[in-house]
Amino acid sequence: MRAKMPGRGSISNPANRYHSTQSNEIDDGWNPGDEPAPALNTTVSIDNTKTIINPVHSPDLPFDRSINPYRGCEHGCIYCYARPSHAYLDFSPGLDFESRLIAKPQAAELLRKELDKESYQCKPIAMGTNTDPYQPIDRKWQITRQILDVLSEYKHPVSIVTKASLIERDLDILTEMAGQNLVLVLISISSLDRSLTRFMEPRAAAPQRRLKTIERLRLAGIPVGVLVAPIIPFLNDSEIERVLKQCQQAGAYSADYVMLRLPLEVETLFQEWLKTHYPLKANRILQCIRELRCGKLNDSTFGQRMRGQGAYADLISQRFRLACKQLGLNTKKHDFDCTQFRPTKQPKQIELF
Repeated sequence: MRAKMPGRGSISNPANRYHSTQSNEIDDGWNPGDEPAPALNTTVSIDNTKTIINPVHSPDLPFDRSINPYRGCEHGCIYCYARPSHAYLDFSPGLDFESRLIAKPQAAELLRKELDKESYQCKPIAMGTNTDPYQPIDRKWQITRQILDVLSEYKHPVSIVTKASLIERDLDILTEMAGQNLVLVLISISSLDRSLTRFMEPRAAAPQRRLKTIERLRLAGIPVGVLVAPIIPFLNDSEIERVLKQCQQAGAYSADYVMLRLPLEVETLFQEWLKTHYPLKANRILQCIRELRCGKLNDSTFGQRMRGQGAYADLISQRFRLACKQLGLNTKKHDFDCTQFRPTKQPKQIELF
């Protein structure tokens, strides 16, 4: 068995798909695979990007633009569909994704420049759609707070998805924005089982801590919902109703879910993780995933990638919808107010003479 890396989600660090050569580990008899691996330190580099607002062209997503303060994510969630994006940086989607991070310290300045453009049209910006804006390194870098400062100043609406209690640091900004109908927060919870989440999301907040975050956000008047994601057959699917009930009791008013997605390198990384931590369940889980994805482990088709298809997908949909109805979730739609948007740099007036 391959050695587990302390505090990390991925078991290995495979070369990305753009490498022309691949390397394989060989046991030479000196390092048995069951020995604990040494701790892996997190390193942070600087991203010299020239823009910060990313256009989104996915027809099955409710937003058309996003901001990612960081590339890579220290939470180390083994199922993260953003892992393959690290290959574009010549890093591995495995351990590199959760330990070799890229920060964007110029994000707030770049955001001002983009919002001040005369051609800019205000629509809600989504944060946390690729990597978590409140991952542990944001305690030091505080890039997410700087971005929120700018959005609050410009009265620009934003939605945030996170699994981190660090969001409570910014309650002052978020409360003010909530009073102007400019913010919506979704707390991501995959399971309430601490032993499962410790393996699956090693550096994210404990699930019970996330429930407390929902409560504190709601008490502060911030609209907050829950994202049950990902749902994994025979691993956490039995918890759906329990997760929704406890989130509703904590103060969540809306809920959504996403079925497990395994794009590109995530497919191999997840199988390796599954066979390491849950070997007796692995084949059954993988077989059900194939039934969800038309015989494959992944299907990137718009409209199907988030839910899957077939009998199991229909069952999960019915259970989720019924549980939400019984708990009074999703009874009202959140509408952002884009009419308040005011760029600080006013458009130039045409001179008459």
